[in-house]
Amino acid sequence: MNHPGQISQGYCPVLDCHTSHIACKFNELQVKMDKRSGKKLEDNPKFLKNGEAGLVNLVPSKPMCVESFKTYPPLGRFAVRDMRL
Repeated sequence: MNHPGQISQGYCPVLDCHTSHIACKFNELQVKMDKRSGKKLEDNPKFLKNGEAGLVNLVPSKPMCVESFKTYPPLGRFAVRDMRL
């Protein structure tokens, strides 16, 4: 994650996925992981900081379609933007 500050449950940035720009809520931070090895470091972390990786549950404010990265990588990518920066 490359984000100034920290991300916690309830954070609501804009998610950009190909032509869609939709607000999404970080509903649950499930696992904090090691960026390089993918090993689990912590279950249900309180927050994620810049440079950390995690498995999260995102809930979009409107319906959206995202392809699986394994199935079709160009359409499986997304970016998280904070509009307050």
